[in-house]
Amino acid sequence: MFQKILIANRGEIALRVLRACKELGIQTVVVHSTADADAMHVRLADESVCIGPPPSRESYLNIHQIVAACEITGADAVHPGYGFLSENARFSDILKAHGITFIGPSGDHIRIMGDKIEAKRTAKRLGIPVVPGSDGAVSDEREAKRIAAEIGYPVIIKASAGGGGRGMKVARTEADLEVALQTARSEAGAAFGDDAVYIEKYLEKPRHIEIQVFGDGMGKGIHLGERDCSLQRRHQKVWEEANSPALNADQRARIGAVCANAIADLGYSGAGTIEFLYEDGEFYFIEMNTRLQVEHPVTEAITGIDLVHEQIRVASGAGLSVTQDEVRFSGHAIECRINAEDPRTFTPSPGTITHFHTPGGLGIRVDSGVYSGYKIPPYYDSLIGKLIVHGRNRVECMMRLRRALDEFVVDGIKTTLPLFRDLVGNPDIANGDYDIHWLEKHLASQES
Repeated sequence: MFQKILIANRGEIALRVLRACKELGIQTVVVHSTADADAMHVRLADESVCIGPPPSRESYLNIHQIVAACEITGADAVHPGYGFLSENARFSDILKAHGITFIGPSGDHIRIMGDKIEAKRTAKRLGIPVVPGSDGAVSDEREAKRIAAEIGYPVIIKASAGGGGRGMKVARTEADLEVALQTARSEAGAAFGDDAVYIEKYLEKPRHIEIQVFGDGMGKGIHLGERDCSLQRRHQKVWEEANSPALNADQRARIGAVCANAIADLGYSGAGTIEFLYEDGEFYFIEMNTRLQVEHPVTEAITGIDLVHEQIRVASGAGLSVTQDEVRFSGHAIECRINAEDPRTFTPSPGTITHFHTPGGLGIRVDSGVYSGYKIPPYYDSLIGKLIVHGRNRVECMMRLRRALDEFVVDGIKTTLPLFRDLVGNPDIANGDYDIHWLEKHLASQES
């Protein structure tokens, strides 16, 4: 096991990893920008190193500074959390060259899954069902029209190196295709420095289902069930739950086994999430995230397995602590992402939190690094905390969530808490009857 882990992140995920390290008896080092000098994870870590000014590129994305911090403190491993450098293959390679363990998959696997076209090819080879579409990047309009005609309209143009909805355009007819292709390519080039795009069949009312997987890097893989992440705004997840209201036990076992076998065949090491669009009983691969997900606590709630503990075990060479047969699913869990944003316009709302009170009681978990008097900096992601609720079934979970939201108090800034208080009382949400377009339609109807 590792002696000292450096946590190359900030906010709630840095605190989450720090807690896991403490439970395992591992010394911790955190890095921080000058803007985060008073952050909770900095206060609680065994050691901290300031690595630069507030802009991420000069601090949390500064690989050389982070490696230097490892060498100064004697850290023998790095946990990247999510975001920032968590899916940076070069970072993984550099750490390896310095004799430092990256708590995550190999650089090669990060590269494969970071390229959407190569990821789709790999998924297909591993037996994972994929969305009908182009086999690779689309080179010109003529080729795009041919592929679109073969798979049928509507189609969606996606950036090969994309994410977060950028470089993504829908064409419902051939007349739409030229503009969609040009716009997607332009956005992709500006956002990712790579204008390669590909085409897929556009599904009208899919759900976003993701499977949590773990590989030991030695040919073994397991799955920990699915999460339903269909409630999204601008392709960003807002509310996640496990298990999905749309799946039954047989479907869960079937797609889970496909994913676990694929991870084993790939020789993958660590945590990963294989994401699908799901419609009319069929799963269609869209991407794989080679890191811990923001929404991992809902999986922990229904399985009782600490995912960060597992990441550390696997990275240290100790292997997985459970076999597939030992994984048990219990109850239902929902996570709400509480952001420092205006609940109507969703514009960021940095500032000082004057009062912060979290809900408690059976089945309630709050992952957050903020406190009363904490000043939300304007430089980073707006997530300030996650409310995770677990119940014996979905009905109990929803009732518990309603109560927890009523108890949650954040004063001094605007947050998205009012949005969740609205959603928990909506009949469609109560019935689990929603898809990836539901939330944006709901928000638009409230504005009209």
